[in-house]
Amino acid sequence: MSIRKRLSPEESRTAALEAARALLIETGPQSVTLKAVAGRIGRTHANLLHHFGSASGLQKALAKDLASSICAKIADAVIASRSGIGTPRDVVDLTFDAFDKEGAGALASWMLLSGNEDALDPIVDAIHDLVVELNEFGSEHLRDSTLALTLMALGDALLGGPLSASLELPRTAARDRAEAMLLGSIDQAGTLAPEG
Repeated sequence: MSIRKRLSPEESRTAALEAARALLIETGPQSVTLKAVAGRIGRTHANLLHHFGSASGLQKALAKDLASSICAKIADAVIASRSGIGTPRDVVDLTFDAFDKEGAGALASWMLLSGNEDALDPIVDAIHDLVVELNEFGSEHLRDSTLALTLMALGDALLGGPLSASLELPRTAARDRAEAMLLGSIDQAGTLAPEG
């Protein structure tokens, strides 16, 4: 007879999101189901249904969790870059890795294709909040750069490998282009920043 450790509702939810994130990275978004996550953490389908309401609720919670943690890392990288500790390439790599290696691109695409119309809300909201937090001068350049960088990272996660290969470009071509764009935007914004 196995005895399961009793978890608080928050601990159960956190364990479920960690398991869902691992499944996403290991086997893709189609594997992020209530049954698979429940099996991974030794809980019942009903237990997860109670916490998330449905598989799409679980996926939306996962998207929110991913977006929050990724945007926090990106914010730290932007702040480090501004203080001369990090580089714009760090920001590019974190953004591209979030959509590719951490599965955010595949998850967002899967949710949209599954008919979850508000699937991208947590990701869009987290990116909006990040821009508001970092946009000390109200710069349109930061909003434009964020839009372009996010779309480039999403596209690269979904099609970057085969497309760069077919165009006989290095696999890092999109990241290299995003870095050049970001550096150009930083230079342009620097010339437009209000004088203090």
